[in-house]
Amino acid sequence: MSWVRAAWLAGWRAMRVYHRYSVEGFEHLERGPALLCGYHGRPLAFDQCMLTVTIYERLGYLPHGVINKVLDSHPALQRAIDALGFVTGDGPEIAAAVARGEHVLVQPGGVREACRSFATRYRVDWGERRGYLKLALRHRLPIVPIAADGVDEAFIGLNDGHALGARLGLPKSVPLWIGLGLGGPWPLCAPLPVKMRTLIGAPIDPAAEGVLDERDRAGLARLHARVTGAVQSLLDRRRAA
Repeated sequence: MSWVRAAWLAGWRAMRVYHRYSVEGFEHLERGPALLCGYHGRPLAFDQCMLTVTIYERLGYLPHGVINKVLDSHPALQRAIDALGFVTGDGPEIAAAVARGEHVLVQPGGVREACRSFATRYRVDWGERRGYLKLALRHRLPIVPIAADGVDEAFIGLNDGHALGARLGLPKSVPLWIGLGLGGPWPLCAPLPVKMRTLIGAPIDPAAEGVLDERDRAGLARLHARVTGAVQSLLDRRRAA
């Protein structure tokens, strides 16, 4: 399935040109394996897809993105996912990647961030999702906050897809989102040609305030607030600039 990786790299390299993509703070990714936690721009994390290409070019591998479990329900999709190094949960693949010194990439906000109205932009909304913290603790990974400018202008969201999907009884991972891009409605359109810039923050040590157990709900809440605050700070800083 080497053609899958080649197609991924070629496609997102083209998108880097289209979006005049740039990265600031890449030096934070050159210190060993880490859990990269990013804001989920709508409706796809375009900036982080482009970042995977930059990581591949500079570090020699694609980071291991944790993606929705729905995507591994078909054998052909599963083979493509394996070819790209993506995973759908914490398993031996992540342990092996960390042992090789490779990064793991997550977007805890998921569809609740990705499929919102244009009126709600650049606001971190991870709710009570703290599984990423347990992942970092189990594998002793520092957490690197990631955010980007331009991602929420690539499409014009007309509704809250997560909320509408819930009202209609759809599974939590299936939003009903109405968005507009270049040439028509999502997904039958291209993103608007906005400039995208990824900002990578300094690593956060989960054990900075002492050894933290994944069963410590109060400790996880404090760390969750610290990580989400760091990502929001990057968004605010990039937008202000």
